[in-house]
Amino acid sequence: MTVYPTKIPDVLIIEPKIFGDERGFFFESYNKKVFEKSTGVVVDFVQDNHSKSSKGVLRGLHYQVKRPQGKLVRVTKGEVFDVAVDIRRSSATFGQWVGTLLTAENKHQLWVPQGFAHGFVVLSENAEFLYKTTDYYAPEHERCIRWDDADLAIDWRFRDAPVVSEKDAVGASFKEADLFE
Repeated sequence: MTVYPTKIPDVLIIEPKIFGDERGFFFESYNKKVFEKSTGVVVDFVQDNHSKSSKGVLRGLHYQVKRPQGKLVRVTKGEVFDVAVDIRRSSATFGQWVGTLLTAENKHQLWVPQGFAHGFVVLSENAEFLYKTTDYYAPEHERCIRWDDADLAIDWRFRDAPVVSEKDAVGASFKEADLFE
């Protein structure tokens, strides 16, 4: 695998080594030893999640204030623009965001560490999104920052009005959100 740093050093783009021929392709989507050696990140994933969404669906910006989750995310069908926001007050990159295109074709993954809010918007007709988490889902600790927060000024690369859940539509502003120290 090849690991590419982003403008936020803790968030990493991971490109797997793909073996392909006229029959199709093969790649390891996750190998603990290779992941740890290539990224320097030592984690134990405890849960895998899989979602399917239609074009224009925007999910996020989600995080858990207690039992925070690190996430290794990828797309197996379609394409999304994936975003991570640093919400650690003590971080030099506090309040900054990074985004990348994840597609079934490029097979890239994004490592989103604990202490980040995460979201994505679907750019293709539909997309299937998979992610591994370092802690279990804890709805009582889940929080949401508004996807269109003016202080964050995220360029979602989607020009139409996105489709968001009721929960995401009433997310907190960045200034009012429960954040990490």
